[in-house]
Formats: sequence, C-alpha cells, structure tokens
Amino acid sequence: MNTAGTIDRPLTQDPQKQAPMKPFTSEPAGSATEDVTTTGAIDSRQNRTREMQLIPEALARAHMHERLHEAERDRQAVRLAAARRMQRRAERASLRARRALAIAVMQ
Repeated sequence: MNTAGTIDRPLTQDPQKQAPMKPFTSEPAGSATEDVTTTGAIDSRQNRTREMQLIPEALARAHMHERLHEAERDRQAVRLAAARRMQRRAERASLRARRALAIAVMQ
C-alpha cells in the first residue's frame, strides 16, 4: 500500500525530506504570507537547541547573582550589629567618664 502522507501523518518525520509548504492557489499573488521552507525550520530548531543548552548556564548565573546579593546583605547586617554594639559600649564609657568627672569636681 503506497499512500501519500497527510499533514497529520507525514511519510517521514525528517523535515528536509518533506515537501516544502506551498501557498494556496486561492491566495492572490503577492499576499502577506510567504513560502515556508525547511531551512527556516531547521535554523529555528538549531537556535532553540542552542538556547535550551544555555538555560542551565543562565540559571546558574542567576543563582550565583542571588547568592552574592544574599551574602552582601548578611555582611551588611553583621557590620550594622557590630556598629550598634560599639556605639552602646562608647555611650556607657562616656557615662562612666561623666560620673567620674562629677565625683572629682564634687570633692
């Protein structure tokens, strides 16, 4: 049985072996639709494959970027906590110095 393939069930799955699509004869010449060739399909498939191969790299880059920002936020929080501790220590030392000066003046 030698039947021709249909759109739903082509004879072959290889796009290069399939006949290129032709415009309908009912369309006027010079219409907005143009002939679709298999080379465009192959190029888009190759670009898609290249993009698919680069997805893990892009995800890793985004993950690293997020990790760097998270580390910077952690370092900033640690610096802020240390600065507040030193400020409280300096205020206590200032109060002790004032007290000592007041006691020395009073006597």
